Formats: sequence, structure tokens, C-alpha cells
Amino acid sequence: MRPGPLFLLLTLSLSATAQAEETPPQPLAEATSVQTQIDALEQRLALSEEQREALNTQLQSNAREHETAQLQRLRQDNQRLKLELKKAQASTPKPLISEQQMWFATGAGAGLLGVIIGALLRRGRRSRSEWLN
Repeated sequence: MRPGPLFLLLTLSLSATAQAEETPPQPLAEATSVQTQIDALEQRLALSEEQREALNTQLQSNAREHETAQLQRLRQDNQRLKLELKKAQASTPKPLISEQQMWFATGAGAGLLGVIIGALLRRGRRSRSEWLN
């Protein structure tokens, strides 16, 4: 229950009580009119509470609908991105040689380069006797 309308009701009843204490006894008709005002305010309070509950329920249902729509939209985006990822992975070209073949080619190149550099450093000083030993 909200404190606002209850506070108003309490204030009205206290002011009516204070007025009743300060003034001489009021006629019965005036006391009943205060009571009818209190009854009318209580009815308005009950009606306001019902309306508040109805609006609260409506707000919660709207929030659930919004969350459901957002969740659906995120799932669709997720599926679309997964499809794009699969397409991108499928369209990438396969490497011409594997990693093992790459290391083998690097080793062969290093060996060949060593032979060529060794031959260049000798500069034709090769003698026949070296081949025979």
C-alpha cells in the first residue's frame, strides 16, 4: 500500500478529530458528512490501488514482451553471424603446402644454399687428389 493516500486519510481523520475537540459538539448531520467523505476517500483509495495493480501487471507483461522480442532478435543475429562465419571459413583458400612440407622445403633450401656458398668460397682451387682421398 502506498503511504500517500493512507497519509491523506490519516491527516483528514486527525484534523476532523482535532476540530471536534476544539469546537463544541457538532450536529449529527455534519459528523455524518465527514464520515461519508472518509468513506468516499476510502473507496477512491481502493479504486486507485486496483488501477495501480492493473497498470503494474500491464507494465510487467509489456516488459516480458519486449525482452522476448529482443531475445528473438539476438538469436536471429547470432544465427546470421554463424552462417557468415561458415561462409568466410569455406571461402578461404587452402594453403598450397602443409606446415610439415614447409619445414622440409626450408631445410632443403638451407642445404642447397650451403652447397652453393661452399662452392663459391673454393673458387676453383679444387685438385684431383682431393677427390681421390
